[in-house]
Amino acid sequence: MIARLVLSLSLSVLFSGETAFVACADVAGSLTIAGNGPELITIEPLARAFEKANPRAYLDIVWDADSTPAELVKSGQAQIAVAGTATPELLAMPIAWDGIGMLVHLSNFTKDVTTQQVADIFSGKITLWSEVGGPETKILVIDRPRNQNIRDAFESQLGIAGKVTGAAKVIGSDEQAVKTVVGTLPPLSAITYVSLNQGLSVVSAGVPVRLLPVNKIEPEGPTVKDGRYPLRRPILLLSQKEPHPLAEAFTQFALSPTGQQLIAETYTPIKDK
Repeated sequence: MIARLVLSLSLSVLFSGETAFVACADVAGSLTIAGNGPELITIEPLARAFEKANPRAYLDIVWDADSTPAELVKSGQAQIAVAGTATPELLAMPIAWDGIGMLVHLSNFTKDVTTQQVADIFSGKITLWSEVGGPETKILVIDRPRNQNIRDAFESQLGIAGKVTGAAKVIGSDEQAVKTVVGTLPPLSAITYVSLNQGLSVVSAGVPVRLLPVNKIEPEGPTVKDGRYPLRRPILLLSQKEPHPLAEAFTQFALSPTGQQLIAETYTPIKDK
């Protein structure tokens, strides 16, 4: 079901990329941003903060788990798509980093995995946890829907696009994927990948899951930002190559100190403070 949020927004001019974002009365009109993943929790507060600058501009956020946001921009139905991978025909501006967390049940005593082992697990070459130092239990792979940003980035980084095992169970939302890991019997068996922010959140909330280190690097904000943690994806704003004043203004706001501070509440900012 489409979650359609219509928010009145302001548009402004960001001077030098680091100074205050101030209202520009000459900028007005409408802008549509399309997405399909967990980034909505970041786009909403950015939109509300953006609103305060100029009430003559309006933003229509269209969020549909079954959509392909980049295609909506190509067809002119949206001016910005929120994505995790670039599209050759569109401009791509990174505004944040999102780690990709490898989530297992808390009772799974596997110490860590390598990127190659993750690729082999999800492609079906490794089928038992004991092959990676874990319990004598068959691995249940939980994959994500094909159109989701996180899956595109995950498969691309591991070189397994089109190679995920046919035995994998496909689950849409991070929340449901976590619930499946928790509820699967035996509890040692399931593994999935989630937005790192979501993974850290459920771990800190006491949900009986854990995030596996990858290449012996802990999945944390600092290791994602400096690239030591190997599984990460950019949060991208995609737009047409022809200049669009409102799209440019929103992108610049996302990269401003104010925008990056808001982004830091859910993802790892692309810029240093």
